[in-house]
Amino acid sequence: MTKLINLPALLILDVQKGFDDPYWGKRNNPMAEENMARLQAEWRKRKGTIIYSKHLSVQPQSPLHHTNKEGTEFKDLIKPEPNEMVFTKQVNSAFIGTEMETYLSEQQIRSVVITGLSTQHCVSTTTRMSGNLGLQTYLVSDAIAAFEITDHNGKKHSADTVQELELAMLQKEFATILTTDEIINQLEHI
Repeated sequence: MTKLINLPALLILDVQKGFDDPYWGKRNNPMAEENMARLQAEWRKRKGTIIYSKHLSVQPQSPLHHTNKEGTEFKDLIKPEPNEMVFTKQVNSAFIGTEMETYLSEQQIRSVVITGLSTQHCVSTTTRMSGNLGLQTYLVSDAIAAFEITDHNGKKHSADTVQELELAMLQKEFATILTTDEIINQLEHI
């Protein structure tokens, strides 16, 4: 297993109230937010860097539409503190249309731990870009959640299947996949 050498930045992507809307369909991993909160608490205890993204959709039907104040708010369990960075975005990647890449470079941060919502959207896209940008990227499998989808042929795929396949595609080429417990256990040795 890959070992954490230094404390990476913790990225918490789009953990917003709008993801509780039935619009998205069934989701997996109901403990994702609790695992994110465990990681958030560990990073705060260690005075590590925590970075959030907030999705402000331009799609009028989206529960994350920029005019939906309640839907775009962070979930209570994961609210940022005033000293923590928040980047707002309108697309899936937290790197596009934001200053996140510049911020990481200026802070000399070369590794990140990624959590958030949803696996097949912002989590996957940001993870791929992070890996492509040369960052040492860790994706926390039980601190993310996917939603069911219907493909181009009309076949429905469960949230668990979506999660499993996304993790399979991201492993090794873009990120190292770890669990919350694995990350926390490795922090004991940093």
